[in-house]
Amino acid sequence: MQAFKQLHQQTSPFLLANVWDAASAKAAQQAGYQALGTSSAAVASVLGYDDGEQMSFDELLFMVTRISRATDLPLSVDIESGYSRDPQTIAKHIQQLAQLGVVGVNLEDSQVNTTRTLIDANEFAARLKAVRHELATQQTNIFINVRCDAFLLGLDNAREEALHRAHKYQQAGADGLFLPCITQQADIQAITETCQLPLNVMAMPDLTNFDTLSALGVKRISMGNFAFERMYTHLTQQLQEIRSQGNCAPLFG
Repeated sequence: MQAFKQLHQQTSPFLLANVWDAASAKAAQQAGYQALGTSSAAVASVLGYDDGEQMSFDELLFMVTRISRATDLPLSVDIESGYSRDPQTIAKHIQQLAQLGVVGVNLEDSQVNTTRTLIDANEFAARLKAVRHELATQQTNIFINVRCDAFLLGLDNAREEALHRAHKYQQAGADGLFLPCITQQADIQAITETCQLPLNVMAMPDLTNFDTLSALGVKRISMGNFAFERMYTHLTQQLQEIRSQGNCAPLFG
């Protein structure tokens, strides 16, 4: 876990490859990545589920087991809202992952019922603090990267809300701050200058280049489920071309 934590203190941000099965984990390791993170949306899709804790935690645990056995890279797991609202149960889930060698988790401050909504900041901070206390009691040391969805949900005051929540989450025991869908350089700089937690941003069409992100103080860059979606878009196109051309040439082009 300490080596994974140190990756967040490099001069330049480290690029985390988001994977969804053993094959994608092997591909990322062969490509020279320093660490892996699961994409909850991609793992869910592989199993035929929508994102938002639709699959069971046991199914997630099975997939993580296969991924962890396929690579020796540090692995962080997206556990969404923890697959529970009870801190002891969330901590138990994290302990099960740690037993597989997982060094980090993403824990998000929103949840999906019919739609995705933010959890009350104080409620989530209290839950996080209780989870961290339970883990300490069990001597489980793991990097908790808290995902704040203020930008993902497109709040008008996303920057202010993210900063407000980041302060509370840091006090509650967060190790990192993940803000998916933050793209404006002014927002990124405001976060890194005010928040002491290492900032994780996610690939987006209008996200700036890595050198600029480094200058802005970003410490971690992840891909979400975009690599997964791109791969399956390509597969769909190939399958359509095979049918339309009447041969299997697209498989070998």
